[in-house]
Amino acid sequence: MDRDGTEPELRDLLRAAFGEPPHQVTVAAVRRRVVRRRAMEAVAGAAAVAAVISVAVPALGGVFGSHGPGAGKAHRVIVYVSNDGSGTVTPIRAATNTALPPIEVGDDPDFIAITPDGKTAYVANYVYASGTVTPIRIATNTALPPIKTGRTPDFIAITPDGRTAYVANFDSGTVTPIRTATNTALPPIKTGVHPIAIAITPDGKTAYVANNGSGTVTPIRIATNTALPPIKTSPHPDAIAITPDGKTAYTANDDRSGTVTPIRTATNTALPSIRTGKDTAAIAITPDGRTAYAVNLGSGTVTPIRTATNTALPPIKTGHDTGAIAITPDGRTAYAVNPGSGTVTPIRTATNTALPPIRAGRSPNAIAITPDGRTAYVTDFVSGTVIPIRTATNTALPPIKVGHSPGAIAITP
Repeated sequence: MDRDGTEPELRDLLRAAFGEPPHQVTVAAVRRRVVRRRAMEAVAGAAAVAAVISVAVPALGGVFGSHGPGAGKAHRVIVYVSNDGSGTVTPIRAATNTALPPIEVGDDPDFIAITPDGKTAYVANYVYASGTVTPIRIATNTALPPIKTGRTPDFIAITPDGRTAYVANFDSGTVTPIRTATNTALPPIKTGVHPIAIAITPDGKTAYVANNGSGTVTPIRIATNTALPPIKTSPHPDAIAITPDGKTAYTANDDRSGTVTPIRTATNTALPSIRTGKDTAAIAITPDGRTAYAVNLGSGTVTPIRTATNTALPPIKTGHDTGAIAITPDGRTAYAVNPGSGTVTPIRTATNTALPPIRAGRSPNAIAITPDGRTAYVTDFVSGTVIPIRTATNTALPPIKVGHSPGAIAITP
């Protein structure tokens, strides 16, 4: 491995795919882009590299997107999918699994977040020189004028009251707050190196920003948009989630050994890191807050963590390159996405038992679950489709055609 943390094979792949990057590249920094290239290489029969997509949000959200709490009726639920290769977002009517006309949003649309009232979706356009976020009016599926952010916006989190969206600008080392009432960007907040994920406490008072490049978490006081002193974690925090009671934040640290760092939010103090599996890069927490599930993409496992004692339980074997996870609203089942296997593994949370894997296209990479918990939607980057999974029977339904290279997914509340 090179001094900057980049595996030689990964660096060569990046240069071939995207040209020389404008900054030093770490494995976690380019995870989203590499998994897509890796999927193409796998289909073509080329050698694989050990990197895969991963982003985590709290258990009620979806990976590579999020939705607010609360259950809506099936006919009102819309699934939004960003199509990186098309510069579009495809809405899907959940009641009929029908794709609606695509919405033009900008270059490289990636992460999607939806306001708690379900009125607006925000799409991060992952562009280095001219990063923007495009709002979408959900009532009409109309794109509004893009909002200028920092370089390469790669994550969005929205406060529980829906008033502010926080955008992590990976290559600027900042977070841009957006006032949702007017879609106005406020002054950027300086964080650490390569902010890559954000989680907000349930009371809406503090946003926690994982800084992959500096091995820290920056708390932001939401009332004043002020950054507080950084909290040191293990190297390369790649994702962050907060317990429903707001007392503990957990970072998934994508270092070779694989760890999760708990943070006591009352004092912004890091507790001893918990050993998990190789390359831990995603995390989700059950609605009752009792268990955190850490995704270990390097070992193809999921490690349950008992939050009361911060104790790691035996790892659960899933599939190759497990990189994303979502938990049903009732907390009974976690779904782990395995791009290298082309499967999704259900996990029965009561016993931490893996159920038979579900086939989910050629390269599944992101997942979100409807508010009623009846359907999980999984993007397949290579096929340009979304696969619905009926959670009652763990059965895959016919794929839904979307745009080129679908990557992120979010569902209205």
